[in-house]
Amino acid sequence: MTKVNLNTNRSKRAWTPVTAVLMMSLLLAACGGNNAGNTAAESSGSSAASELKPYEVKLLWEGAAQKDVLAVEAKINEYLQPKINATVKISTLDWGQYDEKMPLLIASREPMDIVFTAQWNGYANNVSKGAFIPLNDPDGKYGDLIGQYGQEITSSLDPAFLEGSSIGGKIYGIPTNKEMAAQGGVLYRSDIADELGLTEQLNNVKTVADLEPILQTVKEKKGAGFTPLFMSKSSNFNTHYMAQLDYLGDDTIDGAVRKDGVDTTVISRFEDPDYIAQIELTRKFFEAGLINKDAATTSVGDPLNSGNVFMTIASLKPGWAEEYATSVGLEGKVKQLELGPATVSTSETAGAMLAISSTSGDPARSMMVINLLHSDKYLINLINFGIEGEHYTKVSDNVIKSGPKSADYNPGVAWELGNQFLNYTFESENPDKWEQTKTFNASAHQSPALGFIFNVEPVKSEAAILINISKQYAAALETGSIDPTKAQEWYDKEKKNGLADILAEKQKQLDAFLAGK
Repeated sequence: MTKVNLNTNRSKRAWTPVTAVLMMSLLLAACGGNNAGNTAAESSGSSAASELKPYEVKLLWEGAAQKDVLAVEAKINEYLQPKINATVKISTLDWGQYDEKMPLLIASREPMDIVFTAQWNGYANNVSKGAFIPLNDPDGKYGDLIGQYGQEITSSLDPAFLEGSSIGGKIYGIPTNKEMAAQGGVLYRSDIADELGLTEQLNNVKTVADLEPILQTVKEKKGAGFTPLFMSKSSNFNTHYMAQLDYLGDDTIDGAVRKDGVDTTVISRFEDPDYIAQIELTRKFFEAGLINKDAATTSVGDPLNSGNVFMTIASLKPGWAEEYATSVGLEGKVKQLELGPATVSTSETAGAMLAISSTSGDPARSMMVINLLHSDKYLINLINFGIEGEHYTKVSDNVIKSGPKSADYNPGVAWELGNQFLNYTFESENPDKWEQTKTFNASAHQSPALGFIFNVEPVKSEAAILINISKQYAAALETGSIDPTKAQEWYDKEKKNGLADILAEKQKQLDAFLAGK
């Protein structure tokens, strides 16, 4: 795993409420800038910023470490410091390690400010542990941070996104402004498909089962050392974007409704025929040697880039194949294949968020940074794509191509941060990508529980036990690494340790939510 240093030699300095009241009107004008020009608002912002104590905002996201991160940080801070007298320190946790390392950081009360989180990696459970602070609580310790410092967030973000991050009426994470729907499928190397004569067959695939003869051909023709289908513990046929289960706000806690239907009855994953069928099919693929043997333990983030992988599971959206290909240096060699309906559940609306840690030394300044990531075009493109002329070059105002040092800063985490609709597109992508994304959002089927997030507090002890039990089985079962009969063993352990209480509490809360709509 990439080593990260979340500590800093700088002392944490609180931003006083008095200063906040005096200076916020000027700061909000500065926070809304969309370019790097020296506008009158920025001049006022610089004056206001001088009244604030210096502060370093620690930003942690999930992704690979970047060679040029310090150079990009310096450029960000050169721009950010005059606005809000703050600098940013970027830290990363490598793909697949986030779920394991975050609980340790939370338990140890590691000083952090802005933290990536999502419904699918324990958001609700971490809220119950006090990991994140409420962002819209006028009567609370931190006040209404969104109302005071997040006007550009609320003016640009669809209300459904913020509803999806609300627990008991309080918002603990600011969602990325991006695709609202999810559609499971696969990414595959189209150059290899052409080489093996599989392109027409791939074009006719309708279901996961249809992939089997294609993967068998890849195995036979490419031989040992080549992986037909790459899976990981967080990317498989029952992962959050492939399975049609809405876990009501936290995918780590059993109890869901079907998001592609209308029934609001909360069931266990083991009561869903599709979940069990996918486990059995995955086991068949695994035993046939079509899936990598280390699927249950690996955390590789960009498998197609390895050169010995044909296909991988993916959450799809318009243009994702091109976006992914650009991020891994495979332009023109990756295509996507949709294998299910596009649906919208709370897990998607809050599928990528930035929370403020309860260990933050300055929540107000942290919210200012998040607000800028949602409103400042220069800043969001700098943090996503690096330095113009080095990591990318411009083709036109909003279209870019890889620069001479693109390999040294290419984090590929635009979906985790701020407002994607402000992002440049690469010349290899469809220039209408963002309009297509809006159409994709509007046309998807909505889960009958859309907007609801389970408050785990009444059953947090039972939930903690079930989460630990799932760690013993989920990855191995869902990657086909162990026999599907183990699912019954997992189910029995859940039933002995409070599953009925959790299902009943989820149903009670969901019914109340629906009655109040």
